[in-house]
Amino acid sequence: MDVRPTFTASLLAGGKSSRMRQDKALLPVIWQGAPTPLWKRQLSVLESLDPDEVLISGPRKSGYPDSVIVAPDDWEGVGPLGGIATCLSRTHSDLLLVLAVDLPFIQPVFLRTLLDRARAGCGVIPVNRDRFEPLVAVYPRLALRPALENLEKGDLVLQQFAVRLLGEKLLVTHRVEASEEFQLQNWNTPEDVLNWEIRNTDFGYRI
Repeated sequence: MDVRPTFTASLLAGGKSSRMRQDKALLPVIWQGAPTPLWKRQLSVLESLDPDEVLISGPRKSGYPDSVIVAPDDWEGVGPLGGIATCLSRTHSDLLLVLAVDLPFIQPVFLRTLLDRARAGCGVIPVNRDRFEPLVAVYPRLALRPALENLEKGDLVLQQFAVRLLGEKLLVTHRVEASEEFQLQNWNTPEDVLNWEIRNTDFGYRI
């Protein structure tokens, strides 16, 4: 009988949010009918997957529950690869599911699809219109070594990191279906937020 690999879920919330001009993690959204900071919405999505543990990458922010492990980045000024490497170094699970805080439309079923395709020693990365989506992906714990090597070399581009992991058989791809693409829209600027009109009563935004 196949044994499902263990996994840790990590919320990447350590970015500077310079283009947004405010902390993305604190953007207000409507989640399950109530106003909610975006980080809390994302944390709820991750916890619904029943991970072994949950990490939040980046500095501790107001409102974070004491029960969640907060992992300040071990490397500063190196972008999201530093956050991924930090979480990989903290996990004791077979796999690390990462989710960027600024993907407000992600749904648990999409993340579960990735987890169901992963196995111990080999994660899954979505491919959307010929680009990898490394900030909503499943990495094996073995990806820590190449992450550290890339950090040491200053090779911080996540697209190239994904190519390396695929070449080392540490990842396989998940082709994003047209019906899934909206979940991968991210909020980088205030205009990104204002341009979205969310009609679903269970999921909307307020800013």
